Amino acid sequence: MTHPPQSSAPPPAAPPARRSAFAEGAERVRAAATTEPGRLRIIGAVLAVVVVAFGAVTVWQAGARSAAADDVLRRSQPLSSGAAGIYRSLADANTAASSGFLAGGQENAGSRDRYEKDIRTAAAGLVTAAANAEPGSASEATISRLNRLLPEYKGLIERARTYNRQGYPVGGAYLRYANEKMQKDMLPAAEALYTTENRRLDADYGDARPYPWAAIALGVLALAALGLAQHRMYRRTNRVLNHGLVAASAATAAALLWLVVGHALARSGLDGSYDHGIRSLNVLHDARIASLKARGNENLSLVSRGAETVTVDGTAYDAYYYDFDKDMTVLGTRLSQAAGLADDRGGTTPVKAAEGNMAVWKQRHASARTEDENGNYQQALDEVIGPEGATGECFDGVDRNLALAIDHEQDEFRQAARDGRDAMTGLPVGVAVLAVLGAAGAVAGIGRRLSEYR
Repeated sequence: MTHPPQSSAPPPAAPPARRSAFAEGAERVRAAATTEPGRLRIIGAVLAVVVVAFGAVTVWQAGARSAAADDVLRRSQPLSSGAAGIYRSLADANTAASSGFLAGGQENAGSRDRYEKDIRTAAAGLVTAAANAEPGSASEATISRLNRLLPEYKGLIERARTYNRQGYPVGGAYLRYANEKMQKDMLPAAEALYTTENRRLDADYGDARPYPWAAIALGVLALAALGLAQHRMYRRTNRVLNHGLVAASAATAAALLWLVVGHALARSGLDGSYDHGIRSLNVLHDARIASLKARGNENLSLVSRGAETVTVDGTAYDAYYYDFDKDMTVLGTRLSQAAGLADDRGGTTPVKAAEGNMAVWKQRHASARTEDENGNYQQALDEVIGPEGATGECFDGVDRNLALAIDHEQDEFRQAARDGRDAMTGLPVGVAVLAVLGAAGAVAGIGRRLSEYR
């Protein structure tokens, strides 16, 4: 039996491994780079990408800064002032309540109306703050707490008034309890809300003011790339200008100039709004709060009649007189700071007037305290809440002049912040259009040169 002969041919070779798409693309780019038309196409693509990237980053950064500047003007600063208004309304309501209590059965309608107006203003401010608070935030929790405490405080004040009209001494205890709730619970919560809103304001300033360095760097890179491309074309063709590349350079330069100048003006306006608006407003709000606290403590010192004391370095003092002195020290310091920050007569005049009111207030208070300490309670009461020559007139003068100063600085802030925001109006859209035109010009300029090889 015979067997077929064995074949000695080698097995078929395995097919070559297929290269990745990236490797094939890189090979095509290398091949194209060996010819002038290929190199021109690569240059055109790079120029278009760089110019478009410059436009895209500018739109992103300028848009974010413009939105933050708008938030400073329309959201965070009004909310910060609103939080200060809540604090002020609560403190003033407490002061008005104590003044009405001292008047007893002769409480006038003005004192009662002032208290009711302050309570309504605080409640309305809390509604506005709640509508703008982020869900689950610390502000939302603080607002909820104040909304719970406000009716409790009102109830205590009404009980104090009821017992006071009937001549029961327990009315004073209710008033002191209401004041304790205000001083230890409500005002600290309102201050925390004010601090939170100020942090939000600072964050918006932090987002609006930084220079858009990434966009500026890409703009400079795009101009350098366009310049190099034109220089290369000049060396190879001896032609001074390529219309497409010139148009692309002009559009890119205009976009970069708009970005730099627009943001510089915006930053200047925002800096001005902070230096000549926010800083003054913060100091003025602190001064107004100090004056309200001082007036409340002055009234309560007569309500308590020495029932509340504090010991400092072994010496006992009337607690409310002691706090009054601290509040007046703060008021004087803040008024001095506000006068230094004011940069025109509109800001300086009311602050100086408030300083004059404070000086008279301290003199009249010293006289009233002397009468009280000598047992002349009615004389002391007349010098605090009397119809003429009382410390209440001085407090009203301080409060009125601080309100004028705050209104002036608020206007200064709005004008400067509006100028800063408006300096970036249209910048993102304008730069986007210029970037598209620049990329189209670069492609057209390179295309014009490519047409010479066909």
